[in-house]
Amino acid sequence: EPVRAEILDRLRAVEAEEGVRLVYACESGSRAWGFPSADSDFDIRFLYVRPPDWYLSINVERRPDVLRRPIAEAESGAVLDPAGWDLRKTLRLLHRSNASPQEWLRSPIVYREDDAIVPDLRALAAAAFRPLAAYHHYRSMAKGTYLDHLSGATVNTKKYFYALRPLLNVRWIEAGLGPVPTAFSAVLDAVSPPGPFRATVDALIDAKRLGSEDDAAACIPVLQSFIESELARLEHATPPPATDPVSMDRLDAFFRATVRAVWG
Repeated sequence: EPVRAEILDRLRAVEAEEGVRLVYACESGSRAWGFPSADSDFDIRFLYVRPPDWYLSINVERRPDVLRRPIAEAESGAVLDPAGWDLRKTLRLLHRSNASPQEWLRSPIVYREDDAIVPDLRALAAAAFRPLAAYHHYRSMAKGTYLDHLSGATVNTKKYFYALRPLLNVRWIEAGLGPVPTAFSAVLDAVSPPGPFRATVDALIDAKRLGSEDDAAACIPVLQSFIESELARLEHATPPPATDPVSMDRLDAFFRATVRAVWG
């Protein structure tokens, strides 16, 4: 597939230009969630490891831990948006149960994966998942999207997904189902409410795949009602109990072992 080949070329170029090793690369955003528009960018996200001496530095805390490349159109016409995190940053975020590395590691679209490292990293991410942190993250995301984008008579239809996905993720967490899948369809299958809701969402996904990121339309009553009733319910709902973070010793051990494995 031409786009995939171009993405892999970009990733190899990052390694060569930066002197890093990529251990994982995936798709993030709407393509990974399963509701892209025809003109959606490819949100390429990767995790990389620097040579050991990079970390054995007096000012390591001040050294950059993010790599970005300009958003650019590839020969195929696809718009590629590559960005990545140092493994050390990734592990610090997992310690806080940050949602982004959790979602990246469960992306259904994987471009590169080090089979000697990533399965253990996924297991570490599952151990680091804290339901309470995820609950508050997704609830806040849904509320912000509703207030900013879904309270008028006409809405950008893609914004429905930026409220529906986090609200259904909250339902997943409330059901005690563990780490939340990145693929929206998996969450829909598990916790979609009865009635016309699922058919309405599926029809909107199909329409979005054929449309543009900027498509606007009148409010959709079924979805509007669900979003508003869920936000109202969550104002008085009981959050999941707090749990302890994964131990820093475990994260340190994984980090050291990975640097050794990658660089010999």
